[in-house]
Amino acid sequence: MLCARVWRGLSPLCGGGHLTAWRRTQSHTAAAAARLDLSGIYPPIATPFTAKEDVDYRRLEENLQKYNKIPFKGLVVQGSNGEYPYLTEEERVEVVRTVRRSLPAGKVLMAGSGCESTGATVQLTEKMAAVGADAVLVVTPCFYKGKMDSRALIQHFTKVADCSPVPVVLYSVPANTGLELPLDAVVQLSQHPNIVGLKDSGGDITRIGLTVHKTKTQDFQVLAGSAGFLMAAYCVGAVGGVCALANVLGRELCELERLCVSGCWEEARVLQQRLIEPNAAVTRKLGVPALKQAMEWFGFHGGACRSPLQPLTEAETQQLRRDFSSNGWL
Repeated sequence: MLCARVWRGLSPLCGGGHLTAWRRTQSHTAAAAARLDLSGIYPPIATPFTAKEDVDYRRLEENLQKYNKIPFKGLVVQGSNGEYPYLTEEERVEVVRTVRRSLPAGKVLMAGSGCESTGATVQLTEKMAAVGADAVLVVTPCFYKGKMDSRALIQHFTKVADCSPVPVVLYSVPANTGLELPLDAVVQLSQHPNIVGLKDSGGDITRIGLTVHKTKTQDFQVLAGSAGFLMAAYCVGAVGGVCALANVLGRELCELERLCVSGCWEEARVLQQRLIEPNAAVTRKLGVPALKQAMEWFGFHGGACRSPLQPLTEAETQQLRRDFSSNGWL
């Protein structure tokens, strides 16, 4: 339970100037973390660009208006599908600010604030909170992946959580980082009162189930990081999903959530199976360019990616269309 957790000491990375504010907001932050319910479906929204590769805020807002009509729990902004490594820090913050203005009250805004260094992550986390993020999604630093063992990662996430004005969600995405957040690190970090959950994009259902099991005495929530294993994740105790495919088939993903939560497993199985191939196409097989192409087919603004990501080839586009049409979506 949250009341059993103990705050770590203030990290030096928070800075002496932040000490008074941290003390003043310490109990408020812990209470906010206790209240934040992550359960539900979140699209990790794409970032539209103009022909000159500038962020297209007008088209972003048009997408947001359409997403507001879908029963998502909230939005993830500056996740992997938002091409966050290719955005400047100023762009990352401004995109979150733009989303906050358009997001209805009651919807959760989870902002990606992960950077390679702990200090930079702390600073960006504070900026994301300042422009309206309800929580931050912090990816594992990975450039020196050979040194990112449990000790280093526990220290990193603990310092970020100590300093963060909003709750922290851990983010393990080994397909992109080449690094899986070790289970023993997750278990220890789950005891921090300002770390409320994990987005696990690895797809190992045994690991997801074990994570839920080993953190069951904590106020800790696990989110599936992909639509391809959403039903299976619900079966072993996940509370929701951050799914790229929700940018395209958002209502269908919310329906799958409803079926799982309601225990309608046979209907859920049928729907889940139809989502596996299109999900694989817009994630591990063809990636963000495919996601953006599929968004165009379904009435959203996807457009081109920012260089050096390249558009799909004609053959890849045809394969993408087959993956959707053969499952009855096109």
